[in-house]
Amino acid sequence: MTHPKKVALITGASAGIGQAMAQRLARDGTSVIIADVSDGAETLALVREAGGEGLFISCDVSKPEDVARLASRVAASLGRVDILVNNAGIYPMQSFEQMEFSDWRRVLAVNLDSAFLLSKAFYPQMKQNNWGRIVNLASTTFHLSTPTPPHYVASKGGVIGFTRALASQLGGFGITVNALAPGLTKTPGTEEFHDRRVADVTAVRSIPRAAVAQDLANALAFLVSDDASFITGQTLNVDGGQIRT
Repeated sequence: MTHPKKVALITGASAGIGQAMAQRLARDGTSVIIADVSDGAETLALVREAGGEGLFISCDVSKPEDVARLASRVAASLGRVDILVNNAGIYPMQSFEQMEFSDWRRVLAVNLDSAFLLSKAFYPQMKQNNWGRIVNLASTTFHLSTPTPPHYVASKGGVIGFTRALASQLGGFGITVNALAPGLTKTPGTEEFHDRRVADVTAVRSIPRAAVAQDLANALAFLVSDDASFITGQTLNVDGGQIRT
């Protein structure tokens, strides 16, 4: 079952990749719910400029009680979620020696636990409608040998595993589950190290340019469309050909 106007929920959409995704889906005629710990007013304005309907709900997606409140707010407003984009993530620049267990747990909670909590909260509506799209944000760092914070790589490896397993569980209900894996992408969150690394990364890409958030938004638009209805359990690297698998 499809709906004339779908509803998407995008976590971590107050800036960067999530913001670009919200704009793109709004242009495609999708209503967009922005869930973030940061103020989503800017993204909400961009969604409306793109001709879409939008709603911002403050939420720490690593906390079960916050996700429960989010689900209640959604049910009371737009009523359902057809497209869930688990985009929220953090990337603390810490070495293994610097890392405490609390640091480890915080990254796993935001980057991986949240995908479980949100999927658990919203898949029943998709199952009832026999149509749904879940897209999780992974990372090409899972495939690379460059020095990267271990908790971040572990969380993104977990996202890939969760995506594959969940796809096999939900495919019979008309729900596809896929992951997008960005390479180094210029966003407000990567500014501290992007400019000093972009030349090295660009040199090993098949498409020799810096990645921008719109590249991920375009890939998302395909995965949540009816054109991708027979694609599930996959991780799509959006990195200009840096990873070739």
